[in-house]
Amino acid sequence: MIRAHGRAISGRNQTGAPVKLAIATSTAALAFSLLAGPAEAHTGTGLAGGFVSGFLHPLSGLDHLLAMVSVGLWGAILGRPLLVALPVIFPAMMAGGAMLGMLNMPMPPVELGIAVSVLVLGGVIAFGAKAPVWLACVLVGGFALFHGYAHGRELPSAADPVGYSTGFVLSTGLLHVAGIGLGALNDRRGGALVVKGMGGGIAVAGMVFLYRVFA
Repeated sequence: MIRAHGRAISGRNQTGAPVKLAIATSTAALAFSLLAGPAEAHTGTGLAGGFVSGFLHPLSGLDHLLAMVSVGLWGAILGRPLLVALPVIFPAMMAGGAMLGMLNMPMPPVELGIAVSVLVLGGVIAFGAKAPVWLACVLVGGFALFHGYAHGRELPSAADPVGYSTGFVLSTGLLHVAGIGLGALNDRRGGALVVKGMGGGIAVAGMVFLYRVFA
């Protein structure tokens, strides 16, 4: 009995460690973004290129950071196959959007699309929306095009486009992982309310970004 109890406690500790790590990562990223300056990551031009610059760029804008975390968080809520599919679809479609941006192809208002992505992703998390696989993939893929396009317009000015792109993709992937870790709270007692509260906060941020687009 004592051994069984010990194993149970150990199991709970092992389960909690990744969640605590993801929460710490997300908190640090959010704090960094608030200290880094502008609320949007897509307003500047003439980036200083390189791996470090690319890695830090997603963390320097709250709009991109919240969208990335939300993709992982919503995927965790929806479960397999979207737990894996959404964090894979987003970077892939973002790369396509970046190519469109580099080619200066016409797109709907990019900042509007980015603001709507934060609002919608926060909303589906707040309401616990269980979207069909195809709809979730279309939404996330469509939003990724806008984020990728914005960064694609900036990429040609980077001194080291390959290093910058590598750092940017790695940072984006870590934000997805942080969101997945936070989604683990959904299975804990009272965790669903915490997750929905996060979604509500993200949606409010999306409204602020949307207001700034039309202001």
